[in-house]
Amino acid sequence: MTSRSVSSARCAALVGPYTSGKTTLLEALLLHAGAIHRKGSVVDGNSVGDSAPEARARQMTTEPNFAHCEYLGERWSFIDCPGSIELIQDNHTALMGVDIAVVVAPPEPERSLILAPIFKFLDDHQIPHILFVNKMDKAAVRVRDVLESLQAVSAKPLVLRQVPIRDGEEVTGFIDLVSERAWRYNLNKQSDLIEMPDQVKDREQEARQEMLESLADFDDGLLEQLLEDKVPASDDIYEQLSKDLADDLIVPVLFGSAELGHGITRLMKALRHECPEPAVTAARLGVPEGEGLAASVIRSFHQSHTGKMSVARIWRGSLKDGETLGDDRVSGLYRLMGGEHQKIERGEAGELVALGRMESVATGDLLTAEGRNPDAGLLWPETPQPVFALAISPHNRQDEVKLTASIGRLVEEDASLVMEHNADTNQMLLRGQGDIHLKLAVERLKNRYNVEVDAERPQTAYKETIRRATKQHSRFKRQTGGHGQFGDVHVEIRPLPRGEGFEFVDKVVGGSVPRQYIGAVEHGTKEYLDRGPLGFPVVDVSVTLYDGQHHSVDSSDQAFKTVGRMAMAEGMPNCEPVLLEPIYEVTISVPNEFTNKVHSLVSGRRGQILGFEMRAGWKGWDDLKCHLPEAELQDLIIELRSLTVGVGSFDWRFDHLQELTGRLADQVISQRQGGAA
Repeated sequence: MTSRSVSSARCAALVGPYTSGKTTLLEALLLHAGAIHRKGSVVDGNSVGDSAPEARARQMTTEPNFAHCEYLGERWSFIDCPGSIELIQDNHTALMGVDIAVVVAPPEPERSLILAPIFKFLDDHQIPHILFVNKMDKAAVRVRDVLESLQAVSAKPLVLRQVPIRDGEEVTGFIDLVSERAWRYNLNKQSDLIEMPDQVKDREQEARQEMLESLADFDDGLLEQLLEDKVPASDDIYEQLSKDLADDLIVPVLFGSAELGHGITRLMKALRHECPEPAVTAARLGVPEGEGLAASVIRSFHQSHTGKMSVARIWRGSLKDGETLGDDRVSGLYRLMGGEHQKIERGEAGELVALGRMESVATGDLLTAEGRNPDAGLLWPETPQPVFALAISPHNRQDEVKLTASIGRLVEEDASLVMEHNADTNQMLLRGQGDIHLKLAVERLKNRYNVEVDAERPQTAYKETIRRATKQHSRFKRQTGGHGQFGDVHVEIRPLPRGEGFEFVDKVVGGSVPRQYIGAVEHGTKEYLDRGPLGFPVVDVSVTLYDGQHHSVDSSDQAFKTVGRMAMAEGMPNCEPVLLEPIYEVTISVPNEFTNKVHSLVSGRRGQILGFEMRAGWKGWDDLKCHLPEAELQDLIIELRSLTVGVGSFDWRFDHLQELTGRLADQVISQRQGGAA
């Protein structure tokens, strides 16, 4: 294999579905590089990654884990990304700081589909990636079958770099298809070079030819050699592999077992020789050319003992502890090793470092000697729309201010969390990517900030309106020891077309209601609309004031405001009030093999299917458009992911209000009026 000199540190991300073994692979890589002396275990809770209490409790990666090592004189940073689809924002932002991604896949063809969104994101952002098929020691299927299923979800050709050597059903080693040398695995140690077994020679030749033909699709010189039956030199093959990988034209495929340490040396060597340099990555991301410091922030997080930390990749130049960047001073510079912060004096080009207490710096900013630049035009992923919500409130009322500040920090760490106040239901809503996502946020509030919250399903923002018009005469008269209160109005209440909102019309003539009191009448009618006869906010109603009386002494703004509210309260029940429920336009995106199931899902949730079409840019996927009631939308993502092995998603927007009648409407009204009682 050809070698090259790389002066800058490089960075790789480990991505893949939950339970694929990414954290165990990180342990194996660090052990192989000598960064740790004993491989930790996720089950035992002593791994470098997953040090957060939420991760330990669930035995899953709940946030990016950062680690670093030196391998053969070269510096490396690794980011172990969460596998849950609900934590996809952390994956996407972490990938904006790496030179290469290692996609970790289980050897289970039936689970290959879950990798489709990962491959799509990597290709959309032209991030070079290697596929590492993990847990081959437990595989019950052939590598070629796994490869076939994975190729169905990758737009780029998967190029197998190895074939396994088996002893019965057990994979005991591999043959490298470029060097054509055979290796026997050793437990957590480097493999032994052995003679190629006779029984795999035919398979090796077949797989090698397939690899060369895949590479020849991107190189005319190699194609010419194959047509002339010439054997390409190994160095030429390695060079072509590196070039095609850097250009995101192919996906090399390696395999092994992170738990047993199998295939780790081969993976580490592939990263070392074929991973692009940071300068190439910086150009791909759109880092402006120039001299001096350029670093991009890929994550922000808060800890009680260190305050705010900003994780940044240095693209060029260097960064010193205590250095001032514009208006911000670096108050501590660290390398991250799981939960440990290793203080350093200087960070060099290519390194992944954490900067302390830079309060104004945000994730996505480009840092230079002049300060932060949030509009540098760097390639940056879109934040996914929230698809699940919880209504939260502080368990202790005294924690209201503390809760708001704590959630602000969580949102700063994870932009896919959204906090909002729903004016219709008067609830504080925490929105995110699913049930696990929000449960983690609630746990972090308690573990990090000592804020305990009560969480429940959000109320649906029902409204009400009327079906017919009525006229109402109302009088408010109160006599006291001094000035009394008097107001008298004649109003007409009538329905408006859907979506028109509220209208107040003044048709008073002759001064029966003096001009200075008409605004008070309008104020009173509006005040009533917050809660109509069914118990919900009233919409699409017109109120016309056309007559009334006043008293020269006892009339006042307050009296006419009160009588305006009285007129609505007395007249509205006579207008055939009806419940309205919010209807959303929803676009559900799924692989087309699940489209029929989604039809049934929508129909079972009182939805109306509007049509479907192929999803743009996604081979074999459909976008199904439908109308769904808000009440049926709240836990849709849970059932949708269950139906689609975790890959289904949807976008939504409010569309209209629609009448709700019958038994369901009676239940909603009864619950509201019962709650009010």
